Amino acid sequence: VQLQASGGGQVQAGGSLRLSCLAFGRTFSPYAMGWFRQSPGKEREFVSSIVWSGEWTNYADFVKGRFIISRDSGNTVSLQMYALEPEDSAVYYCAASTSFGSTRFRSDYDYWGLGTQVTVSS
Repeated sequence: VQLQASGGGQVQAGGSLRLSCLAFGRTFSPYAMGWFRQSPGKEREFVSSIVWSGEWTNYADFVKGRFIISRDSGNTVSLQMYALEPEDSAVYYCAASTSFGSTRFRSDYDYWGLGTQVTVSS
């Protein structure tokens, strides 16, 4: 299984970005997909997750209703980000979990993609 994240870039504070994660492999049927982020000097932190059926989502408190995770057609999961703040600047990673249960911790995930950089200027 390989995960490919895209959509990062540089925006001004208050702007929007849409990240996408394409999953491909011989057979791919995860329990859930998630987004994490990591900025320099900080731990990688949970942002959002969605079960593969799309019926259940989870968000970090700092999202404050600004981000929306969704499963698009096929094997793509997106993270629509609005009202971006400089504190949102980080490398964003998508991940796939194959086990039922928690989706908020790095250890819950089995596969990781390379990150995509998001930079928000003030």
